[in-house]
Amino acid sequence: MNRIDATFDKLRAAGRAALIPYITAGDPSLAATVPLMRALTSAGADVIELGVPFSDPMADGPVVQRASERALANGVGLDDVLTIVAAFRELDAITPIVLMGYANPIEAMGTTAFADRAQHAGVDGVIVVDYPPEEAGEFAQLLEGRQIAPIFLVAPTTPEARIIAIGRMARGYVYYVSLKGVTGAGHLDVADVVARLAGIRRHVALPVGVGFGIRDAVSAQAIAAHADAIVIGSRIIQEIESGPPAQAPERAAAWLATIRTAIDQIARKAA
Repeated sequence: MNRIDATFDKLRAAGRAALIPYITAGDPSLAATVPLMRALTSAGADVIELGVPFSDPMADGPVVQRASERALANGVGLDDVLTIVAAFRELDAITPIVLMGYANPIEAMGTTAFADRAQHAGVDGVIVVDYPPEEAGEFAQLLEGRQIAPIFLVAPTTPEARIIAIGRMARGYVYYVSLKGVTGAGHLDVADVVARLAGIRRHVALPVGVGFGIRDAVSAQAIAAHADAIVIGSRIIQEIESGPPAQAPERAAAWLATIRTAIDQIARKAA
């Protein structure tokens, strides 16, 4: 069983929402990334989304863009990201790792070569922001044949026909982008998110995680009461960049632990 499926099965049985932090590989440094991942799991992360640095992102707000710029300045590319995952796997054989990025670095490596190397490294899922389901069938099959989950984004503007297609093709979980625009922007409308989740679940049997706009314990609790997972990126990266790089794992973990405590205080409503 894929680690993602096993994790969500365990959390569902316990009535808990998954906590999924996002960080960019290579930020604040290549050497700090595995310790940062380890610190986040110790603080309560159930899955880690690891961003692949890219120079021309379309969905990342300024905070995530800065993280990607720092990683690129450190010389970190897709090869290094896969090396990071392999190094993490030597220390942690349980926590699912999902790579999140864009098509260009994957296609430069070659989709089959990427899928093979991701499997060897211990990747559990892949989100490619600019691979819509209509264009991702062959790539999704490459991943699924290697027990790697193809994970897709659903936005407030996603038409029903595409949600149906995602429900058929996706594995692991589906990532609902709760705001129009880029990461870290806008005001989170919880009532709207709840309504959108109901619409998604009419066509998607997988767990649904919610990201974009979750920035504190209050918003995390509000969403965790209804979603299967909450995804937090920009706010964690702000902790990473707020002080000396050497202390970044401790800062990020201390903040994430407050979110873990907050969401465990509420019982998630049945989907």
